[in-house]
Amino acid sequence: MQEAVSEPRWLAKPEEAAWRGLLRMHAQLTAELARRLAAESSLSYQDYEVLVALTDQPNSRLRGFELGEALGWEKSRVSHHLARMSERGLVKKVPCTTDRRGSFVAATARGRREIGSAALGHVAAVRKLFVDQLTPAQLNAIAQASTDILEALTSDT
Repeated sequence: MQEAVSEPRWLAKPEEAAWRGLLRMHAQLTAELARRLAAESSLSYQDYEVLVALTDQPNSRLRGFELGEALGWEKSRVSHHLARMSERGLVKKVPCTTDRRGSFVAATARGRREIGSAALGHVAAVRKLFVDQLTPAQLNAIAQASTDILEALTSDT
């Protein structure tokens, strides 16, 4: 017996406008932040994301899989990007004392210096392009919506 196929729930105009606006905003905002970061530092936007994730940790290090989870990246993407960053002296592997087969990815002194010098310009750009364009109520709504959606995504997996 064949199951009945339900009609798709197409997006209403306001829903479609919100969804497409979010996609366009994210793409253009990320591209502009990446452009400004590259113009002001030696870091790519992806380098910056990796170094932020690492330097947010007490010892500026994470296991590779933890870094991938934090960034939402696939294992191969993490591996390839870390290899490029390692060649530039921004990160290094550190042995894990509790798991001899594993290692940590750690920000090097150079990586910490690079993100330190890039952070001021980056946060100024985030403030100018995003934060300053919104009211406190809009910022709170975005923060709450992000939390709700991320929680729903994690509960679905």
